[in-house]
Amino acid sequence: MSPIIIYLVYRLTKKLQSFATSLKHKTADLEIERKRSEQLLYQMLPIAIAKRMMKNLSIHPEHYDSVTIYFSDIVGFTTICSMSSPMEVINMLNILYIMIDDRLELFDVYKVETIGDAYMVASGLPIRNKDRHVLEIALMSLDIMTVVNQATVPHIPEEHWKLRIGINTGSVVAGVVGTKMPRYCLFGDTVNVASRMESTSKPCMIQMSPSTKTALEKFPQLLIRERGEMTIKGKGMMKTYWLIGQRNGYKSPASEKVLYEQDSNWCQLANV
Repeated sequence: MSPIIIYLVYRLTKKLQSFATSLKHKTADLEIERKRSEQLLYQMLPIAIAKRMMKNLSIHPEHYDSVTIYFSDIVGFTTICSMSSPMEVINMLNILYIMIDDRLELFDVYKVETIGDAYMVASGLPIRNKDRHVLEIALMSLDIMTVVNQATVPHIPEEHWKLRIGINTGSVVAGVVGTKMPRYCLFGDTVNVASRMESTSKPCMIQMSPSTKTALEKFPQLLIRERGEMTIKGKGMMKTYWLIGQRNGYKSPASEKVLYEQDSNWCQLANV
């Protein structure tokens, strides 16, 4: 009986070893899938909030005293869509979003959402960065303006993108809305004014509100030019400003409209 018992024990040991190896591989695969799911969730929501959701913890809206909001859209996007098939529209939006998404990695900002060709970014939340939020958004705006305006529409090579940007600084309330497809949303007049700064801006230009201009005064390397009084829906008359570039660095894509004085790095806009 001894050889039979030894053989059975050997067979059982081999099966246990095979099961253990299989379990180890399945556990590793499960861990990989878990990390993929987490990364996907982290791309949809701020990491700190996503972690709280995974632990079934309550998420309360939070007030932020000072953040800077960025809005942009493509000038003539509706006309471009009218000359494009639905598949071409999806393809060019994907290329456009990837182009801008890649630039965000260079700055301390959070992508809030995209609607059509409109792109919304914020800095100063969900992690506060003191007063650097206005500088982060300003530098990001200049960088994105350069990259996007040099690119062409994929299926219309002779057509260059023309970006229009607006930024505003102020307080907001941020929180997660919904459970099926939760979204991290921002609420407050600061968001509305930022949207108005974009919609009343001009092609290849970055328009900003008085609050943003005041906040940027701490960073003299940036070039700012007064635009003048503008009628802003819901706000009446408001003095707005152009963000032109950086001293000894970036210049606005609308370079033919920018004249630099020899005695200073300040710039003047013509025909704007």
